[in-house]
Amino acid sequence: MSVENFASAIGEAIGASMEKALEEKLIEIADLYGCHYLTSGVRNTKSGTKVKKLLMSDNYGNEYDIDGVFANENMQPLILFESKYIRYKKHNRDKASWICNAHSAVRRRYHSIRSSIAVLAGNWSGSSQAMMKSNDINLFFVPFELICALLLEVGIEFYWGEKEKIKAKDAWYKYNNLTFEQKTLIGRKMVSLIEVQLISLIENILDESIERQVKKIVVEIVSSLGEVKVFEFNTIDNALEFLGQDDLKNVFLITDSLSLFDPPPIFDE
Repeated sequence: MSVENFASAIGEAIGASMEKALEEKLIEIADLYGCHYLTSGVRNTKSGTKVKKLLMSDNYGNEYDIDGVFANENMQPLILFESKYIRYKKHNRDKASWICNAHSAVRRRYHSIRSSIAVLAGNWSGSSQAMMKSNDINLFFVPFELICALLLEVGIEFYWGEKEKIKAKDAWYKYNNLTFEQKTLIGRKMVSLIEVQLISLIENILDESIERQVKKIVVEIVSSLGEVKVFEFNTIDNALEFLGQDDLKNVFLITDSLSLFDPPPIFDE
């Protein structure tokens, strides 16, 4: 196999190893709850074969390649999963924004989905983490330093700069010479770091003893000029009172609209 970018190649291999180990663990958990963990489609193509990718669509027919999903016995999705490895933070925003956009769009179509989970390995910036958290995505991290330590255990130096191509090439060839068992173990050790917390969260998400209650009501109003305004209410009564106003078009008076001079919002950690 011809490799042009050795750093990218070993990164993809490590990410795939973690994803495989995560899949093993999630299948195990899914079985305990009578669920299915899927990483490919269940519908047939026109030729009659199963769809290889797990493509889930939004309300407008756009399809998103999701890494994995927990589904119940009726194949209704319950939890969306993403597994991503990134070495350099400069790629964070692209990956994070894709996850936010894809999961938000898919969740608006499949109202059975209860949660989104992303297992992130490598280096992830605070801003990309904040972006995903603001979109209600639960995050689990496998630090880059841990990956370096795991690879060093098998004689692979992984802590090198972006332009150190010789070291990247050496790391790739050494990784390629590892046995299947060694590569598998690296992925499992990565997942073991977040395993306990991940299982605990999934158990809470799938807990059927929790009574369903309305957590909040979100009202989005769109004007004929394209303006959009979103309102959130804690109770149904408050939302109905708001919607019962005689003249809702007044909510679009631009006197209270933010300007480009206004600073971004600040939230407490």
